[in-house]
Amino acid sequence: MSMTGWIVLGVVVIIIAWGIVAYNGLVALRNRFKNAFSQIDVQLQRRYDLIPNLVETAKGYLQHERQTLEAVIQARNQAQAAARRAGGDPGDAAAVRQLAGAETLLGSAMGRFFALAEAYPDLKANQNMAQLQEELASTENRIAFARQAFNDAVMRYNTKRETLPDALIARNLGFRVAEPFEIEDQGVRRAVQVSFS
Repeated sequence: MSMTGWIVLGVVVIIIAWGIVAYNGLVALRNRFKNAFSQIDVQLQRRYDLIPNLVETAKGYLQHERQTLEAVIQARNQAQAAARRAGGDPGDAAAVRQLAGAETLLGSAMGRFFALAEAYPDLKANQNMAQLQEELASTENRIAFARQAFNDAVMRYNTKRETLPDALIARNLGFRVAEPFEIEDQGVRRAVQVSFS
């Protein structure tokens, strides 16, 4: 084989090796953000499980506020369905945006619930309610940390996906843009206030 043949072969091997490394790096980053989303999903499910208990505890005190209680449960069910869809494919930007919208609605409904509950001193003093509030506050903090880790993983993946030379591999092999999980309503960005003290 001539010197030119060896050079061409060397260039081809380098290009193939670069392609393999770029592809594997994109796969690793995609798997990281999917894993980070699964951590959000665990915490969201924990919150979804707490909300019916919270509403059930409040029902006896808030008998005349049925509409608010039903709104909380409806928003919880919508958010839970959106979380299942997004959990099935965290790389689906539309599903993540839908989840963020559903979480915005749930946060708004929970805010109205807690504002209403403030007017009922017996409910504020209920031991079960206090324990559920504490668990919910802890869960809200965990969700915030998990969402931050997910958004960081999405940023790293999207950066690698969009920078040269990896962008050439990403575009040709179907690596889609990932959507960060951001709550749109500025008032809902804060964790739901659950303190009745």
